[in-house]
Amino acid sequence: MTVETPVVPSTVGAAPTGDDDDPSERRRRRRRRIVIAAAVVLVVVAIVVLRSRGGAKAGPQRPGGRVVSVVAVPARVADMPVYLDGLGTVTAINTVTVRSRVDGQLVAVGYREGQLVRQGDLLAQIDPRPFQVQVQQQEGQLAKDEAALKNARLDLARYQALLKEDAVSRQQLDTQVATVNQLEGTIKTDEAQVANARLNLAYSRITSPIPGRVGLRLVDPGNMVHASDPNGLLVITQLQPIAVVFTLPADQLPPVMAGMAKGDKLRVEAWDRERKKMLDTGSLEAVDNQVDDTTGTVRLKGLFTNEGYGLFSNQFVNARLLVDTLHGAVIIPTAALQRSPQGTYVWVVKPDSTVDMRTATVAHTEGEDTAIGSGVAAGEPVVTDGVDNLQPGAKVTTAPPGGAGGAGRAGAPGGRPGGRAGGGRKPSS
Repeated sequence: MTVETPVVPSTVGAAPTGDDDDPSERRRRRRRRIVIAAAVVLVVVAIVVLRSRGGAKAGPQRPGGRVVSVVAVPARVADMPVYLDGLGTVTAINTVTVRSRVDGQLVAVGYREGQLVRQGDLLAQIDPRPFQVQVQQQEGQLAKDEAALKNARLDLARYQALLKEDAVSRQQLDTQVATVNQLEGTIKTDEAQVANARLNLAYSRITSPIPGRVGLRLVDPGNMVHASDPNGLLVITQLQPIAVVFTLPADQLPPVMAGMAKGDKLRVEAWDRERKKMLDTGSLEAVDNQVDDTTGTVRLKGLFTNEGYGLFSNQFVNARLLVDTLHGAVIIPTAALQRSPQGTYVWVVKPDSTVDMRTATVAHTEGEDTAIGSGVAAGEPVVTDGVDNLQPGAKVTTAPPGGAGGAGRAGAPGGRPGGRAGGGRKPSS
């Protein structure tokens, strides 16, 4: 008899092999998780953005909610000078290269290098003995010819007396007259020779032709010097008065010429290279008669007394020409000026300790001070430091300059699109 084995279904007693182990199902689950995570992130970002926008909008509506610490300076009324600045070079009024006018040996020097001398002071001495001998020779010749002239005049007197008695001829008398005239001419020549010899003797003593400062010595004692020497013995530069030649753009000439037409002596200041020390003050002496077409500038000349000898020839200086003065101008610190594409403005602290953004018109800027044409009244405090977080209507606490009140530097953006502070900038005048 045959026994048949029953067929057991494959699902009975076997390990589950459903969709859980399907790779495509796993990929679908992974994509679902990524989508869910991205949605969560987007929701969080949206919440943060909405909150930040809501806070920014609420800020101006609730100015009392936050107090900003700033530094404020009240606007004042004062006179502001209007200067034109240019680069200049100190130029001596007179510079003389002292040369010998006679040939000879340099036996003495009467100055120290760098010494201040006056006109007529002894500078050098050339050996005078050859010139003294020449003077004596010419004086001897003059004395000899004077004696001959005296004798000829006596003979002429005798001939004139004898002619009356017909003792001599008229020709002899005329010859004697000519002899006297000839000797008189010789005397004039001798006198000129004596004067020339004495002049050469005077030239052996070299004196200063101008007052000024002596430079370095070019020839030492003991050397032979000649009138034809190209370098000379020394150079003297006049320091009092002294000039400064500087340049200004041609478009700045109208106020200068207007001031000179009134007969005013425009003030000129000479400052050092770093603009930290004023070397001297003077007045405008002249304006050149033409504009340099390569640079578009014109040269001006200022005259300085140079009492303290602070100016030297060929020295570089910064020249400042005072052309006008703004009387009774409203002046604020230059650091208070802020700039934006719409123009120049300032932050003004109102009596209720809130700030107001004012459009300001700049009349003139001079260093750390700016004259305002409109926008700020005298006595109104303007913010110079701490503008970073200011908004119109914001509450502020003020501190004097140098105090610990500024939340940020003037010159940084102040919460306004495109706004820039003007602190530290020095607009051209």
